[in-house]
Amino acid sequence: MIFWGKIIGAFLGFSMGGPIGCLLGIYIGHKFDTGLAQNFGHTNGFSTGNQHKIQTVFFSATFSVMGHMAKADGVVTPNEIQLANKIMDEMQLNPTLRQNARELFSQGKSKQFDLNETLNGLNAVAGGHKALLLMFVEIQIRAATADGKMDMAEKKVLLQIANLLKVSQFELDSLISRHQAQQRYSGYQSGHQSTTGMIANAYAVLGVKESSSEAEVKKAYRKLMSQHHPDKLVAKGLPEQMLVLAKEKTQEIQAAYDLIKGQKK
Repeated sequence: MIFWGKIIGAFLGFSMGGPIGCLLGIYIGHKFDTGLAQNFGHTNGFSTGNQHKIQTVFFSATFSVMGHMAKADGVVTPNEIQLANKIMDEMQLNPTLRQNARELFSQGKSKQFDLNETLNGLNAVAGGHKALLLMFVEIQIRAATADGKMDMAEKKVLLQIANLLKVSQFELDSLISRHQAQQRYSGYQSGHQSTTGMIANAYAVLGVKESSSEAEVKKAYRKLMSQHHPDKLVAKGLPEQMLVLAKEKTQEIQAAYDLIKGQKK
């Protein structure tokens, strides 16, 4: 039985609206649990209560924190809303769960939203799975740069997220740098820049220098592929509908590595 949606809903509802808010939160949480069961209840690898718990909390935190990130600079842009909808589309959510995701996004935009409490909840159930937490941070970096830039308010929220999830400053900066490199690399793939630019950013996607040896490049590639391996992330509790995000990352890493290998021949 999945019930974490009701627990989270009750807590958030009470903190935002007292007893009446608590009842509303339980109702919304019940709908969330129902949608989660419909979407995840018959998938392989999610038969244990702990995996369901991580799924529920990860899903809830992803969209509520994404809403909080969108509001960080004071204005929620169309690009930020479009990104949230794009992720929902990629996840192929059923109508109930999609509505829950939208409600979570809206909750995150509220002044009453407690980022610390939300991330402490995520850390409590998934703190032992570093790759899962790094995946969460990567999704929030996408949200922070959805409008094509990252301002100081958004960077501040990312630093807070990293601190609460015990992701180091170095790890956060590396994730941001690789994401920005991937954005540039994608632009080069579209024919907007030179092959030289593509190769330079392919190295940056892997987090290595152009002067790195072949062995160093391969080591970085294998580490990133292992970190984003869809099956491994599912085993740690990533919702199966979010696998598309992990697969997208592995494809980006593979494409960058293939380009570097081709350039070295």
